[in-house]
Amino acid sequence: MEKSLELGNATRVQEFVLLGLSTRLGIRDVLFIIFLSLYLLTLMENTLIIYLIFSHSELHKPMYFFLGNLSCLEMCYVSVTMPTLLMGLWTGPCHVPFTGCMTQLFFFISLICTECTLLASMAYDRYVAICRPLHYPLLMRPRVCLGLALSSWLGALLVSVIKTACIASLSYCGPNILNHFFCDVSPLLNLSCTHVALTELVDFISAIVILWGSLLVAIASYVAIGRTVLGMPSAAARHKAFSTCASHLVVVGIFYSATIFIYARPSRIEAMDLNKVLSVIYTVVTPMCNPIIYCLRNREVQLAFHRTMRWSSV
Repeated sequence: MEKSLELGNATRVQEFVLLGLSTRLGIRDVLFIIFLSLYLLTLMENTLIIYLIFSHSELHKPMYFFLGNLSCLEMCYVSVTMPTLLMGLWTGPCHVPFTGCMTQLFFFISLICTECTLLASMAYDRYVAICRPLHYPLLMRPRVCLGLALSSWLGALLVSVIKTACIASLSYCGPNILNHFFCDVSPLLNLSCTHVALTELVDFISAIVILWGSLLVAIASYVAIGRTVLGMPSAAARHKAFSTCASHLVVVGIFYSATIFIYARPSRIEAMDLNKVLSVIYTVVTPMCNPIIYCLRNREVQLAFHRTMRWSSV
């Protein structure tokens, strides 16, 4: 009875302190300029992609529909983590209220799960286009594309509600210092003063289902694509198909390598400096590179961009 009263009277953490990427003042100034530039560049790139896809009818295709969803996702994604990263670089350790931290965690989990399933949907779209071209109009009709996109967004919200509720229900009695630049799962579990086995299990199972499940779909799609491409009689056709998918594979490989290392593990991660470096890759680098790799190198998107520039100069 006394023990339960002591736990009930324990001071609950009201805020978390994010240490950020670096505590050295000279380095912080340089990093602030770099990451602010990357943030603005990411917003500009993805806004351009969304505008081009929306305003040009020749881009109203399943592939560009998913790319538009991905660009919208990337803008939200980077806007969830970047403010606390920049604030930490500008002012030093960033103080975030408990509710603010859980809100950031909720949106982050939701968006990263959505990105996983969207990447799998995009891989499936390329599989149908290359391996089953005659059935493409039927298999990737607008209703199917809309269903895949909605299931990605809504399914991720459901997963995020469950995971965030589990983490928010834990007791945090102190210390309240997170060695990270945003409120992430592993740093929060490390600070909990209660038993976290159930929460770790939920986190691990969801990571297996979302990360590994979507990765297996992507791998299966690209393996089938590779077999089809190698069987093409024309060298020009093989080169065109390979160039379409090679850049996608690079992004998928980088994104999944970092996220699986961090999240698809059954125990908490202690090497938080490594965690921060890997987090920068999929929260900052990939959102900036995706528009260039997926769209701005694409011939149809380039033509649409040139037409837009001509219209604006008239």
